[in-house]
Amino acid sequence: MRLRLTPRDTTFFDLFAASAKHLVTGANLLGEMLGADRPTRKEIGKAIAEVEHAADDATHTIMRRLNQTFVTPFDRDDIYNLASSLDDCMDYMDEAADLIVLYKVDALPARVSDQVQVLQRAAELTADAMPRLRSMDSLSEYWVEVNRLENQADKIHRKLLAQMFDEITDPIELMKLKEIVEKLEDAADAFEKVANTVETIAVKES
Repeated sequence: MRLRLTPRDTTFFDLFAASAKHLVTGANLLGEMLGADRPTRKEIGKAIAEVEHAADDATHTIMRRLNQTFVTPFDRDDIYNLASSLDDCMDYMDEAADLIVLYKVDALPARVSDQVQVLQRAAELTADAMPRLRSMDSLSEYWVEVNRLENQADKIHRKLLAQMFDEITDPIELMKLKEIVEKLEDAADAFEKVANTVETIAVKES
């Protein structure tokens, strides 16, 4: 690590860790939603929306801190990009959950559960990695694994689309399900973006 002669505001590390915890909560609620009936899905959807609001608040706190801090723990643009990417993860999961409720979907394809399991694992890895930004210790395993998960998510996504186009004859139902599936894929991409940003930070700080 480089020798620093100026003090750094280390509050950012705690804020990133808190932000990532919301992703774990959101992903787990999304998993609960898949097997629930419509009324329960609606309640879970409200809970996910509350987590999304909390995640937004966490992002705003990071941005305000960034504007108020002269010496940051690492590059200002990287702090902004990391905060924004974490927020995107939660936004996409919230959008997927909202669509499931709004479209009154009865049954989701089985592989949607595979998509959500990838998101749950990516969220856990992200939450585990954020506190390690303080020391930049053992982070390479994190971004390698998240990139592997995103590749897995891509394969699931392609197989799911192929299955849907093959088996679903109602064009309206197909359109609804496709939009939900795409939002889940967007969430997986967002988790990869977080991991890539962490890699960029680690390389700069090494």
